[in-house]
Amino acid sequence: AMPNFVRRWIINAVSVALAAHLVGGIHLHGGVLETFMVALVFGLVNAFVKPLAVLLSLPLLLFSLGLFYFVLNGAMLMLTARLTPYLDVDGLGAAVLGSLVISLASVAMGRLIEKTEPRD
Repeated sequence: AMPNFVRRWIINAVSVALAAHLVGGIHLHGGVLETFMVALVFGLVNAFVKPLAVLLSLPLLLFSLGLFYFVLNGAMLMLTARLTPYLDVDGLGAAVLGSLVISLASVAMGRLIEKTEPRD
């Protein structure tokens, strides 16, 4: 069986590529390798920066009934674009839409893989 982090990395890469394909303001530069680099950086940003951002914005999250979470996800995608030369995001609107596509695609692929993987 594939290690969990590798599976998540692949799902992340496909999701980012899908967002770049579907959302006009998101641009990937390069090929498969560069897409995997973007996915790795995005994964690290979500693992280390996002929990702190969520904690610091708890009042906003509560006040907006959780809607600010979409803005936070968009901000994480924008930060990823700043940290890697292989991704460009044209503003917060594209970032929020892109992060929504990434989230939905990731969940869908994750569930699909769970259903198709043999149980031990």
